[in-house]
Parts: sequence; structure tokens; C-alpha cells
Amino acid sequence: MPGTPFATVHLDVPPVTSGLAVGSLVAGITSILISFLTICIGAVGGGTGGGAWAAGAFAVLGSLTGVGAVVAGLLGLRQIRRPAAPPAVRFTGRGVAIAGISCGGAGLLLCLSGLGLALLLTLA
Repeated sequence: MPGTPFATVHLDVPPVTSGLAVGSLVAGITSILISFLTICIGAVGGGTGGGAWAAGAFAVLGSLTGVGAVVAGLLGLRQIRRPAAPPAVRFTGRGVAIAGISCGGAGLLLCLSGLGLALLLTLA
């Protein structure tokens, strides 16, 4: 306030890593691990009908996790790009969000290929 002994102070708030970006990376890595399990179950038990069902169940789980990672990563990027006024909290972690989107997409693709392998071995 000009002309008075009082002043306005804006404390510098350090940037915070986006929780959506970190969650996206964790979900993407989980999706990749589940996809490897799907591929292993599809390759080992693909000759029997039960192996394809088990691989399908894990493929659904891995696919849902991969889609969740992609969505959370995109929301994290949106949160990071949003401009913030000086006293507000700023978010960082663009690279973490992009890695989460990449891992989620790779996990989704690997889950679907593991399911395809299980179905191919069952029909052969």
C-alpha cells in the first residue's frame, strides 16, 4: 500500500511435479509389466483354451491400465501448460507425463499383441 508502512509480499512458491504425470508413468510401467505377463501366458498356455482365456483377462487389465496412463498423462500435460499467477502453485513434469503416455501406449500395444498371440496359438 503506497504511503503506508504496510506492504504486500508475494512469497515465491517453488514448482511442484504434477501428480497426474507421476501417476501416468506408474500406470504406464504397470501396463508394460502386465503386458509381458500376458505375452508369457499366451505363449505358454496358448495351445489350450484356458491359456487364451487367462491371457485375455490379463490383456483387459493391461489395456485398461494403459488407457488410464495415456489419459492421466494428457491431463497432466494440460495441467502443466496452464499458466499460473505468481502466488499460485506452478506444475512441472512435462517429461514425466510424456514418458507416461509413451509407456501406456506401448503397454496397450503389447497387451493386444499378447492376446493376438494367444488366440493365434489356440487356433493353430
